[in-house]
Amino acid sequence: MINKIEFREIIFRMILSFISPFMNNLPDKYKINRKMKAISMCTIILMSLFVMPLQAQQKPAKFYDFKLNALSGEEVPMSSFKGKVVLIVNTASKCGLTPQYEGLEAMYEKYKNQGLVILGIPCNQFLGQEPGNATEIAEFCHKNYGVSFPMFEKIEVRGENAHPLYKMLTSQKPFMGFDDSASGQKFKSFLSEKFPEIYEGNGIKWNFTKFIIDRSGKLVRRIEPNVPPKDFEKEIADMLSDL
Repeated sequence: MINKIEFREIIFRMILSFISPFMNNLPDKYKINRKMKAISMCTIILMSLFVMPLQAQQKPAKFYDFKLNALSGEEVPMSSFKGKVVLIVNTASKCGLTPQYEGLEAMYEKYKNQGLVILGIPCNQFLGQEPGNATEIAEFCHKNYGVSFPMFEKIEVRGENAHPLYKMLTSQKPFMGFDDSASGQKFKSFLSEKFPEIYEGNGIKWNFTKFIIDRSGKLVRRIEPNVPPKDFEKEIADMLSDL
């Protein structure tokens, strides 16, 4: 079975074989002009067969290209957050890190009028710590932590079935290891010993991994689960003041 490159070469050779006899049978006085046209035609064909598809393949996906469904079921394009600093967090209701909701909500209340938006994205891939449906998740977040920032439907954030948004996030911001704090080293030991398949590679390591998107839509930082919101609040504040 031929690949795409071989197919393009075959097509190009077929075009040349079609043009060559035509050019050879032209009177001499027409050949130069027709040859120039043929060269231009071949250039365009080459661009369409090789250069343009290559450029399309190399264009990286951007945050604004994706869509998520809110807990209400409404489709929300990420482009609706243009011009804002966006903090993306995969969440869970029955995790040891669930109290981070409190710090996230406090940060949102403090900076939302300056252009911060936090996107909570539930996931049940880590020890089944987000088993609820959309209604249960919404009730839990509101009742226990007063969450008012946007929450979305439960998705997968790692593995073959990961949402395309998370495939983009983890490919552009790979895992760089846990920090040297006690909580960072505890996470490192826990995952490397108990879940080496999760620890290896660039996938999401656990609930409450964070990603920061700046006002232009650029992915600027990945923050691992053990880091609480207060530890990167200044970075968020600085980004918000940088208009």
